[in-house]
Amino acid sequence: MLPAAFRPYARLMRLERPIGWWLLLLPCLWGLALGQIALGGGLPNPWYALLFVVGAIIMRGAGCTLNDIADRNFDGKVERTKLRPIPSGQVSAKQAAVFLVALCLLGLLVLLQFNWFTIFAGAASLVIVAVYPFMKRITFWPQAVLGLAFNWGALVGWASLHGSLSAAPLLLYAGGIAWTLAYDTIYAHQDKDDDILIGVKSTALKFGERSLHWLVFFFFAALALIDTAVWTAGGGLIAHVGVAGAAMHAAWQLARFDHADSARCLELFRSNRIFGLILTLAFALDSILT
Repeated sequence: MLPAAFRPYARLMRLERPIGWWLLLLPCLWGLALGQIALGGGLPNPWYALLFVVGAIIMRGAGCTLNDIADRNFDGKVERTKLRPIPSGQVSAKQAAVFLVALCLLGLLVLLQFNWFTIFAGAASLVIVAVYPFMKRITFWPQAVLGLAFNWGALVGWASLHGSLSAAPLLLYAGGIAWTLAYDTIYAHQDKDDDILIGVKSTALKFGERSLHWLVFFFFAALALIDTAVWTAGGGLIAHVGVAGAAMHAAWQLARFDHADSARCLELFRSNRIFGLILTLAFALDSILT
């Protein structure tokens, strides 16, 4: 739908693959809804929710652009990524860098709508975002670093209402990291052969055929930590039922997981939007109705 000149930049942002910004957005909404519960309930701030949507799309695009700049010498060697804008020659590395700066400035404009604590907390996440693209070259745990970055919104969502942090958002953040370790390990199983070929690392390569056992652990840890965050924030029955619903979705993923089936892994990875939405809806309803 976009003019031809804009399409390579939209592809740099992965706009055609919205699952990425959903996974970045959902912890923001968890933090916002739990923060509202802790204030005594009511409708979570819709203006803040809209800002988080816009911010998630922009900053996910910035992260993908940075990743493509960092991986420009690798992507051309991998079948799945060789047609990305930089390795295919549609966008130069310099043009991508200028576009990255523009996205970061737009993200800053969104961040400036919040209180000062939230502004500084949000800005601090850029350190993790900046180092993530390089982690798969030095550690088998790049998914852990991705979790640190992608779930920072749990802290920001809470801070947007409270102007501070406490045990509940920290527990929520830890649960989100465990969730990311689960879904991104599933995702990484698509790229195992290419990762070996180009010499990068992932939890999928580290765990191999033992991945299912690790996924059980990660999902269990995520759900336990998130439910503890709900309890700490003063959440009610609806929020805890939401965690139970997310647990059922996790069990469905585990039952269907096959580390040798790339198409199945992609399907399960994308389904984590539903996992996150179950929690979002439950937390929001708990805040509004109880």
